[in-house]
Amino acid sequence: MGLMSLQTRPRKLKSYHGFTLVELLVVIAIIGILIALLLPAVQQAREAARRMQCTNNLKQLGIALHNYHSNHLKFPSGYISYATSNGSGPSGAAIDSLTWDAAPGWGWQALLLPFMEQTALADSLDFERPIWHSTNLNLVNTHIPTLLCPSASGESEAFPVRDDSGSALTTHGPTIYLGRSNYVASHGQESCWGECGAAATGEVFTNIYTSTTTTVNVNGDAGNVADGPFYRNSDTSFRDVTDGTTNTIFLGEHSSRLSVKSWAGVVPGAFVHPMFVSPENGEDAAATLTLVHAGPSGGELDITGSPIFHPINFPTYHVGQMYAEHLGGGNVALADGSVRFISETVDLFVWAELSSINEGEVISGGY
Repeated sequence: MGLMSLQTRPRKLKSYHGFTLVELLVVIAIIGILIALLLPAVQQAREAARRMQCTNNLKQLGIALHNYHSNHLKFPSGYISYATSNGSGPSGAAIDSLTWDAAPGWGWQALLLPFMEQTALADSLDFERPIWHSTNLNLVNTHIPTLLCPSASGESEAFPVRDDSGSALTTHGPTIYLGRSNYVASHGQESCWGECGAAATGEVFTNIYTSTTTTVNVNGDAGNVADGPFYRNSDTSFRDVTDGTTNTIFLGEHSSRLSVKSWAGVVPGAFVHPMFVSPENGEDAAATLTLVHAGPSGGELDITGSPIFHPINFPTYHVGQMYAEHLGGGNVALADGSVRFISETVDLFVWAELSSINEGEVISGGY
């Protein structure tokens, strides 16, 4: 009887519980929402880190400028070129007939190498010979990480120097490859690229507020036009920055997404070509391999008769303007060595006021 009871007693089945399809879909949806919420925060954190690194790069360049000044009692030239007032000179000068750019071409960043922990590279370069000389040809293409902004989306490797048609420049021999940089020096409001290859008079702005201009004799001397710290054969010192070191932009950013720039300097006959086309964005002369300007320049007026400015990230774009890929603006290094983030919506006149060294302008607003 007892045995029969045991055999006929119902067996207790184990209970198994799992996710239903609906529950699984809900969990996946929740995970997706969390990822969507976290992703922008992660991206912002990464960009903040990249922007901080870019700020540090510019800070190091600012310190190098000050150390250079301490040693030489002046800042480095925008780039070094055989000085000519009529476009003529010895054959070794390799004077370009259009711009009057000439050998050796070394730019401000190349001259700063000993002051930015690049002494070995600086010692290997022969600064007495042109950039494109065989002694230097395999060195000027060197990749220098501290001269590249991590936010810049353009390429980071060396690029070939091109002529006005966009073909590789061969007037100096083999194709020249230059090491890339995402940092440029300020020529001021005015530009003197191809226009400096002349002895004729040119128009420059004497009052950006009234759009009045005057004519000056260029005679191949960019210093007769430039009102910023760096230009061809410039020798600016602190005493020249009468607008104040805290109110004068020296350096800034330029991403390879817009156009190429080089730490090495300028090659006569070269042209800088934009990576994309806009109404204002065309090729420009070799000086823009290392320099930019703020505008206005040489009678640049829009259809209303107002001066044309080129603040950072200005949407007409030009190979001769500052351009960064940080959200909302870009970094600049001031004459005092500090680094500031300038909004891309900065007042146009404030941008121009910050870009000149001795125009006597009073900064009219915040930035």
